[in-house]
Amino acid sequence: MNSPVNTLFKKLIVFDKSDSKPVYIQVSQQIINLIQRGYILHGTTLPGTRVLSQSLKIHRNTAVAIYDELASQGWVEIVPNKGTFVLLPQQATAKIKATTHPLNQANNYSKTTGFSFQESLHLASTGQVTKAKYAINEGKPDLRLHPTHQFSRWYSAAMKRKPLLKKWNRTDEVSYSMFETQLCNYLNATRGFHIKPNNILSTRSTEMSLYIVSQLLLKQKDVVLVGRFSNYSANMIFQQVGANIKTVPVDYEGLDVDYIKTHFVKRSIRCVYVCAQRDYPTTKTLSANRRLKLLQLAKAYGFAIIEDDFDYDFQYEGSAMLPMASSDANGHVIYLGKLGQSLFPSFQTGFVIAPENLISEAKNYLQLLDQQGDLIQEQMLSELIYEGEIHRLIKKNILIYKQRRDCLCNYLTLFFGDLLEWEMPSGGLAIWLQFTSEISLVKLAEAAEKHEVFIPKTILYQDKDTCAIRFGFGHLNEEEIKAVVINLRTIYNQLALQHSDEN
Repeated sequence: MNSPVNTLFKKLIVFDKSDSKPVYIQVSQQIINLIQRGYILHGTTLPGTRVLSQSLKIHRNTAVAIYDELASQGWVEIVPNKGTFVLLPQQATAKIKATTHPLNQANNYSKTTGFSFQESLHLASTGQVTKAKYAINEGKPDLRLHPTHQFSRWYSAAMKRKPLLKKWNRTDEVSYSMFETQLCNYLNATRGFHIKPNNILSTRSTEMSLYIVSQLLLKQKDVVLVGRFSNYSANMIFQQVGANIKTVPVDYEGLDVDYIKTHFVKRSIRCVYVCAQRDYPTTKTLSANRRLKLLQLAKAYGFAIIEDDFDYDFQYEGSAMLPMASSDANGHVIYLGKLGQSLFPSFQTGFVIAPENLISEAKNYLQLLDQQGDLIQEQMLSELIYEGEIHRLIKKNILIYKQRRDCLCNYLTLFFGDLLEWEMPSGGLAIWLQFTSEISLVKLAEAAEKHEVFIPKTILYQDKDTCAIRFGFGHLNEEEIKAVVINLRTIYNQLALQHSDEN
């Protein structure tokens, strides 16, 4: 009972029975660190399981599990009727730890650095954790609509293509890929472009596209104009570069271009960020007249236009308006888009359309961020474009999303009546809901989560003039939409009653 090793165990080994990690794992890790640090030498006989259990006040089965764990990793040898002896596994990698580090924390990685670094408030995470059954988002597709078996077949086939294997072996070869050619063909056919592969940059996402463009375009204190509320992700990217963001009013025709002309002078603006197809978050479409005015103003004032067309594919009534970039003869528009929103997220890709000189420089940045790229994804997307599968998937999904949009509007009318105002958008996967009487959206979100409905803070818009939610419906089926609307009305009634009682 009083052997040196046993005394060492009682003095240095600490464990927490409430920890999610089993006690036998906690203790075995600490014994390993004792061996690594040289406190217990090779060949040392460890206390028997009965003695170990009494010393550490644990069940004997736990003590047996501790030695079994050590033996399975090669740190001890258990010899029947003789004892348990310490080994030094040849393949074990010694951990370098300061001798003053507590043994029970020896396997924990440090939570903080031992040096200072520059933190960024602009890039603080907006993610929230929830266990609610339902969740509203900004307007994302429904993964359940994606044909899993087809993706598996497409992916497997793409991996076996000889051109793909050749490209893997010759990563330094500079040439336009089949994917870039097919993507150009697709965009020329669907968006009215007349571009070549030297006008396009393929990225992992729209956010990566915007990040690269902002690195090329912006420097400290450059003025960037955005819509009144704008996209929070885009704003974070602009702020991180050090740009000075100024807002422009948005009305029923989209971004107010006349406001720019009357409130800013020539050469004072570096770029204007606009979601021309559907303003984020209000879903208002930039009218043809204002598109023309913005292009003319960009030429006269010398600023760039970043046209983010994130949901071009989802058009329900009529035809989507062609991008401004498709009629930009003066090289002022940088077009950002997405391909494959009817595919799994890992198969979606972002892209940038711009004059050749900017794309050439942007590709240099991309080489630093993502030199390898995703050749399998590109191979698969090339084939889906060529075979027309992308177009067919979009058409099928549009019918479903249109039904969900109509379903949401019907339930909003039925359960909220004149308590909410909205316009049925001609496309996209979200609706801009405005409350006719003021209500605390933060309290609404907090109460909603208790009723199994999660509303992230990033889709809440409230100030002295606005009380609105960007309600994404694409990921919810009709049954789920009904449940969410009913729950929201119940919560709204509760908050309204509390408000009247307080007054």
